[in-house]
Amino acid sequence: MTGYWLMKSEPGCFSIDDLEASENRTTPWDGVRNYQARNFMRDDMRLGDKVIFYHSVKKPSAVGVAEVVRESYPDHTSWDPDGDHFDPKSTPDNPRWFMVDIKLVEKFDSPVSLKLMRTVSGLEGMELLRKGSRLSVMPVSEKEFDTIRRLGNSE
Repeated sequence: MTGYWLMKSEPGCFSIDDLEASENRTTPWDGVRNYQARNFMRDDMRLGDKVIFYHSVKKPSAVGVAEVVRESYPDHTSWDPDGDHFDPKSTPDNPRWFMVDIKLVEKFDSPVSLKLMRTVSGLEGMELLRKGSRLSVMPVSEKEFDTIRRLGNSE
């Protein structure tokens, strides 16, 4: 059974254009340092799950769709003491953080802004729209996924 997700990224750090330019349009989703988001990737994401790619700053909006192409594995960036995502409590023998690989499926014809999402019937229950929601990885329903995809590809 296909799962549906929303993954946030700051476009200045890694944008959908960066994903498109990646080898095979694929990238590891590393650097997640929130336990609930990590648990979603580690315990719940499966090969073939669909992902709304979301830019989280300046003009927050859903900008495309990706697919999980590799299930959870240890996030080795947590072991690099010179890296931005280093965690001294995470080791190769006892990894604390995990990642998945995603592959670009499509870029939307037009971004679906957070402001627009707040006005669309059927999206009001999304975790993204909850006040104070800060998760970088969160589940969405199939209906929410389909609604956002339709909005992004409508002319």
